[in-house]
Amino acid sequence: MKPIRLSDHAARYSEKRGFSVAEVEAAIRTASWRPAELGRLECEKDFPYDKQWNGKTYSIKRVRPVLVDEPAEIVVVTVYTSYF
Repeated sequence: MKPIRLSDHAARYSEKRGFSVAEVEAAIRTASWRPAELGRLECEKDFPYDKQWNGKTYSIKRVRPVLVDEPAEIVVVTVYTSYF
């Protein structure tokens, strides 16, 4: 199993976008990958949330990492989060 590494950009946005490294890893390891822009890949996974985000309560958090599958590791370029 390849290691997963967050780029500096992805790591910097963790708090601002509200995702954890564990959620990103779970999405990459369990969700189906599909093509994304610029020859990259992406996947998405929904997590139970039932918490407040920016003053509103949401029941689901969707984590969508954009990644590059390198020979020795998986590099996460950025991560998007959505709340429902």
